[in-house]
Amino acid sequence: MSTTTPPAKPTVRDLYDAMSYGPAPEGDAPVREWIARHHGRFGHYINGAWVTGSEHVEVLEPATGKPLAAMAQGTAADVDAAVAAARAALPAWQALDDHARARWLYAIARGVQKHARAFSVLETLDNGKPIRETRDIDIPLVARHFYHHAGWAQLLSSEFPGYHAYGVVGQVIPWNFPLLMLAWKVAPALAAGNTVVLKPAEYTPLTAIRFAELLHDIGLPKGVFNLVTGDGSTGAALVQHEDVDKIAFTGSTEVGRAIRVATAGTGKGLSLELGGKSPFIVFEDADLDSVVEGVVDAIWFNQGQVCCAGSRLLVQEGVADALYAKLRERMERLRVGSPLDKSVDMGAIVAPVQLDRIRQLCQQGIDEGASCWQPTWAQPTDGWFHPPTLFTNVAPSATIAQVEIFGPVLVSMTFRTPEEAVALANNTPFGLAASVWSENINLALDIAPKLRCGVVWVNSTNLFDASVGFGGYRESGFGREGGREGMWEYLKPARAHEAAPLPVIDATLPGAPDAREDAPDMPAIDRTAKMFIGGKQARPDSGYSMTVRALDGRVVGEVGEGSRKDIRNAVEAAHAASGWAKMSGHQRAQILYYLAENLSARSEEFAARIVSMTGDEIGAGHSEVDATISRLFTYAAWADKHDGAVHDVPLRGVALAMHEPIGVVGVACPDPYPLLGLVSLIAPLIATGNRVVAIPSVRFPLSGTDLYSVLETSDVPAGVINIVTGPRESLVSTLSQHDDVDAVWYFGTQAGAVTVEKASAANLKRTWTEWTGREWLDPRVGEGREFLRKAVQVKNIWIPYGE
Repeated sequence: MSTTTPPAKPTVRDLYDAMSYGPAPEGDAPVREWIARHHGRFGHYINGAWVTGSEHVEVLEPATGKPLAAMAQGTAADVDAAVAAARAALPAWQALDDHARARWLYAIARGVQKHARAFSVLETLDNGKPIRETRDIDIPLVARHFYHHAGWAQLLSSEFPGYHAYGVVGQVIPWNFPLLMLAWKVAPALAAGNTVVLKPAEYTPLTAIRFAELLHDIGLPKGVFNLVTGDGSTGAALVQHEDVDKIAFTGSTEVGRAIRVATAGTGKGLSLELGGKSPFIVFEDADLDSVVEGVVDAIWFNQGQVCCAGSRLLVQEGVADALYAKLRERMERLRVGSPLDKSVDMGAIVAPVQLDRIRQLCQQGIDEGASCWQPTWAQPTDGWFHPPTLFTNVAPSATIAQVEIFGPVLVSMTFRTPEEAVALANNTPFGLAASVWSENINLALDIAPKLRCGVVWVNSTNLFDASVGFGGYRESGFGREGGREGMWEYLKPARAHEAAPLPVIDATLPGAPDAREDAPDMPAIDRTAKMFIGGKQARPDSGYSMTVRALDGRVVGEVGEGSRKDIRNAVEAAHAASGWAKMSGHQRAQILYYLAENLSARSEEFAARIVSMTGDEIGAGHSEVDATISRLFTYAAWADKHDGAVHDVPLRGVALAMHEPIGVVGVACPDPYPLLGLVSLIAPLIATGNRVVAIPSVRFPLSGTDLYSVLETSDVPAGVINIVTGPRESLVSTLSQHDDVDAVWYFGTQAGAVTVEKASAANLKRTWTEWTGREWLDPRVGEGREFLRKAVQVKNIWIPYGE
């Protein structure tokens, strides 16, 4: 008789704890059959037809490392053909009424929905991201963008009066969200009436090719959408093409800089959505279990290959150890494997070169003294996979804390106070997104505006919608995608298509007249106008002055010749005046009204000065002064009225679109209308909370220097407005190169615009350059919302609510 005790029956809890996921692969046969029908080789889509490329390049499947298909390598000739097709299609596409274009975008949205599963599987095969993400996030958002922009197409004339499509738009998209990035760019471009030439990423062209097939099937007019595949050389040919009117690029900061330089002075529109190193800030009162799931979505979503990934975990010191323990436990349960398996959390890295970069940066983090932790389980050996990784004990200056890794790597630092959290969060050159986690909504909304980034998620992360603008500050680029903000990126004022009326001023000054025979017995008392820096008049560092002559050659005064050091001092003074941005719009309005009041009291004096320089009739001088006073009233009126918006988003919550000042803005003023031109540019900037370093008219600077005494008596805080006289081109070059200048407005020559835009690439500051001139007396082109939009950057703050 056996005495062996029978094993105890497992309890429900035992069975639950032991339960493991079995494979749940998504069927990929229909998609692979589609590839096979094309013999695995795909060409370009140009002018409504498929064009076989002269060369083809293999496209590999990240999960297996095996060839998936072959794409055509685009040449300069292919780009020429695509741009020519887009140009030829432009008149008819723009001639359609709003409703007709809306119908086309609606048809695209419906087509994406009908083929959603095929797009999802193809995206997963091509990119390596899990099918759950492509099926449940990417493709639904693609359809959402085309639906949303069908609405903007319908409302174009009523909501954007006086604006016009750019024309032919070149678009270059990345490999991390291939079809979604296509939708972000193509939908608003078509809705605005542009035609498109798209260059997808060389690693992931297949969903763009399938999208082109969809457009062909629904009958989109020939040439409205064109697709040229290839590597970086193809993209460069598109960017440099003389017949492209605007470039929209998403990708690395390094390439963004190169594009900024390549397009400098061409007049092309440019929007850049670049890299990031987004902070994920956790305060000690946060729900740590929710935080853990937020971290999973922030950094291990799409294997961390997300420009706005929450790759820097900033956690308050008191809860750091508890959070790290929970994170490690959760990381042990993450599943990495075939992206077609619906039960995996992470798929494959897109390409071997990207995997090598991730590994190298991880090793560098270890070499620099950080502690690295990875789960104990093994990952697939076929394909390109990397485990979720957590670094602790990371110094803020460490390479892995500053450089975008673009992989499933989380670096963590601790802080003690909210002020320290903000300092750490802003301690990179990027400014794309951030997450703030706290049960104290007052704290969260206090922190959000202090973060120098374009998107902030409160108690959430990686939320996107077509109604909400997305884009960055600083070296994360400029421009927005989505919502009304995104539509503005594909429109420009209709007047830009017409010759601009402006007084023509001969660039060559006449020589000085002969000395007067009836010279006075005693010389006049000399008065050389100084600089205006930090609220005080200051002598130029150079020690030199410049003679100011009227158009007939008469000497009417002298001004200081500004130098690099004067610009440096002015920028420092502007930064010291940061409290201006914290003042209410009402307070700023009162100061602008006061400026107008004090200028009005001296209108005769300012009109006479204008006439003495320009030689105009006194009536012209009075007209300019009166228009200047009116312009100050305009921006005083707008100071407390240029509001943001509350976006309707598909969650229990809101997205607040806040208008924020850009910061310190350099302004190079035009020569015509020396007083009005200066005030027309600085008034919208200070009305919206910016601080200004202005270079007044070079030909007629005395109106700017006379303004000093008005500023001194009008309660304008020191450093808010700084004026440096001197040679415009050299001074604006210094401003454009200055890393502490956030934007430059330049109204001068085309050669000067080239200098400004090339120099701005160093820190990717925003620029606004014009060389065709404006009729500044005309309020339709000399003031208004166009200036206000240029003077602010939009921050979207997502705030979920409810239990």
